Amino acid sequence: MNVAEFLNINTAKFPRKSAIGFKKKEKWTEISWTDFRRLVFKTANALREAGINEHDKVAIYADNSAEWIVTDLAILSLGAVTVPIYATNNEQQAEYILNESECKIILVGNQEQYDAAFNILNRNQILKQVIVAKKSIWIKKEDSQYLEDFIKKAAETFEIIAKDDEELATIIYTSGTTGVPKGVMLTHGNFHKSVEAHFDFFKFKNFEQETSLAFLPLTHIFERSWTLLALYGGAKVYFLENTKLIASALAEVKPTVMCAVPRFYQKIYAGVHEMVNTSSDSKKKIFNWAIQTGAEVAELRRINKTIPLVLNIKNKIAGMMVFNKIKKKMGGKLWFMPCGGASVSAEVTQFFEALGIHITVGYGLTETTATLTCFPFHHFEHGSAGIPFGDTTIKIGENDEILAKGSGIMKGYYKKPTETAEVFTHDGWFKTGDAGKFDEAGNLIITDRIKDLMKTSNGKYITPQPIENVLSNNNFINQAMIVAEGKPYVTALIIPNFEALQDQISKMNIPFTSWEEMVNMDRVKEFYREKIDEIQKGFSGFEKVKKFVLMPAEFEIASGEITPTLKVKRNVVLQKYADIVEKMYIS
Repeated sequence: MNVAEFLNINTAKFPRKSAIGFKKKEKWTEISWTDFRRLVFKTANALREAGINEHDKVAIYADNSAEWIVTDLAILSLGAVTVPIYATNNEQQAEYILNESECKIILVGNQEQYDAAFNILNRNQILKQVIVAKKSIWIKKEDSQYLEDFIKKAAETFEIIAKDDEELATIIYTSGTTGVPKGVMLTHGNFHKSVEAHFDFFKFKNFEQETSLAFLPLTHIFERSWTLLALYGGAKVYFLENTKLIASALAEVKPTVMCAVPRFYQKIYAGVHEMVNTSSDSKKKIFNWAIQTGAEVAELRRINKTIPLVLNIKNKIAGMMVFNKIKKKMGGKLWFMPCGGASVSAEVTQFFEALGIHITVGYGLTETTATLTCFPFHHFEHGSAGIPFGDTTIKIGENDEILAKGSGIMKGYYKKPTETAEVFTHDGWFKTGDAGKFDEAGNLIITDRIKDLMKTSNGKYITPQPIENVLSNNNFINQAMIVAEGKPYVTALIIPNFEALQDQISKMNIPFTSWEEMVNMDRVKEFYREKIDEIQKGFSGFEKVKKFVLMPAEFEIASGEITPTLKVKRNVVLQKYADIVEKMYIS
């Protein structure tokens, strides 16, 4: 079945109900399922008239937008193949993907993307046309056209091309923390079987009444598969183009469900706890009482037990006094939030469960169409990655590597048979590259990326992610990267939360000059030393960060220091800041 078939199903079910929302002239606008399908079909017809046939490749190089999802579904409806390119990729990175995948047409979102695509067009024999999502972008008329003009005369009716499960739907180039990007080939079957498995696993009720906000990059498998799932289930999906506006978007859109990466939850957790720490004793007592009450309710919910009447009343009071104020900053209606892309600590998920928001921690890769395991609604284990879902089978192989089979596993890497063979065992198990184990209840525990496991010169093994997570749970630390491989002790590159640090500098009566000067001031470094020592109280001696450097700026996606899901590319950072790291080992 073609994964885009839900367009016909949901338009028949909910013709006038809103399907998607987006900002137009600073105001959120919605369009119905009937109009949404019409736009998709007009785009599909326009692509066909422009020479796109089944199996042809079409690229999308843009930030999240209504145009992104419309074009994606139009490509899929045609039986062609969508090739997303990260909005933050530079011209050279985009060209590599366009050349290898042999895309004929590309949709771009902003001026920088257009300029890069137009330059590539003039060097590329296969790329024929650049389509531009917004009329605010200046274009050169030859071989470029605005999307609105591109689809203007196209027919509104279209018959979605039938597809077998094994037929290619998309090639997603992994951002990857190491090496050259590889094009992950995912099929129509990968997507629709994954979606159906989610609905079977969670047994959602009245899902068509839900509202989702897409703010992670649609280029990434996590947001793409979640958004397709939400639309498949008839929910309304809003598309946020500028991720810096997430706080205001949450308040305006008021989503009920949405996916996010651990950093999103950590920032809220850290911000709330820092605010409480600087509050009066009476406010601290109220907060602690509320969290304790919420935690008791959450635990009974987790083990699927009835909540006693008195405890329920206490929890409602806790909600009015504390929880609702926190939840209001997230729109006030969120109840279900998948979390993936990296590990998240139990303290964070327990906090959100106490608030009444179910964080469904999941584990998966681009190569597995996202989810391999996740938290169910009941009997999940905090600190784990949940249980296998759908027809997924998992076993632990050599070096504790997590191996997987199931209908979500990719066809392979595009034009890379050798690399494809390397990630499968001789009997067909996909090698995830992650280390893990199962607990007695069958929950998967991710111990670490096998490639990230560090061995000190003293022979001690360090798993960096849990240490980095605990550090990042503090409001004054935005990111942390542990260094230990082959070294006598653990050190860290610390990215401060500059907003929180600015307030602290003001309280310390230190005149602000520049972040380069601020992070090197003895008083600021001592402030962080005290914070880090406090955080590390429960650590084993060999795990503790002995020395650290405060960095003057955040790691950047554009410079290749972090992936679009905010995972640090250790090799890139270590190479770039080798001198800084080495100084921490010179006594």
